[in-house]
Amino acid sequence: VPATIRIMTYNVHSCVGMDGKISPERIARVIGRHNPDIVALQELDMGRKRTGQVDQPHLIAKTLEMMYHFHPSVVVGEERYGNAVLSRYPLELIRAWRLAGIVKNSKVEPRGALWAVINISGIKINFLNTHFGVFPREGILQSQALLGSEWLAHPVCQGPVILCGDFNSLPNSQVCRNIKEVLHDAQEKLTDHHPKATWFGRYPIGRIDHFFVSQEIEVSQVEVSSSDLDKVASDHLPLIVDIKFKQRS
Repeated sequence: VPATIRIMTYNVHSCVGMDGKISPERIARVIGRHNPDIVALQELDMGRKRTGQVDQPHLIAKTLEMMYHFHPSVVVGEERYGNAVLSRYPLELIRAWRLAGIVKNSKVEPRGALWAVINISGIKINFLNTHFGVFPREGILQSQALLGSEWLAHPVCQGPVILCGDFNSLPNSQVCRNIKEVLHDAQEKLTDHHPKATWFGRYPIGRIDHFFVSQEIEVSQVEVSSSDLDKVASDHLPLIVDIKFKQRS
């Protein structure tokens, strides 16, 4: 087993930068600089006119030479929009599905989650990537769904768990409090680390991208990358967490 595993969660804003430029290549460069083993990406376009009909998850994964699974939470004709998990290690998709929303409101964007089991030299991690809605009530429903029997409380979901993504919720929100009853916030778990905001781009004011871990996982380092490239590539900054597995006694 490697000494540490590097994981990134990153909302890529359809690869549209703060300068208005569409560039999946630039997003791949941001990711590649940190050399992560596993990446959770939110807001990817596939075949959408607005971003030149490019298959963004495929292009980014291919550039980084990583395996991936993509789940569209929005499907309109040939156009897809959603989340992906990229990995250097073998990954098996367990579930990819929409999350509960506010049904009556047609303006509310559908949200989804991806659950993959990633095999790191024989240690299997349950890895979940999600993107919650912007309305508090919606986020609460979505957190309850993810903590329920179809996801985190599913009998198959045994051993180490990582849940990360864009939760559109601050750390003291009901959404995060719900999740923290089951998992630990990596930014809060790390000793002598001052949690850093991830949104938005140039002047991050909100800590809405989160990384939660189960007790089997030790957090050894947390970084919110904020180089000039990071600040322009998306309206979110990448959150990078190095983890170790606790020694089994």
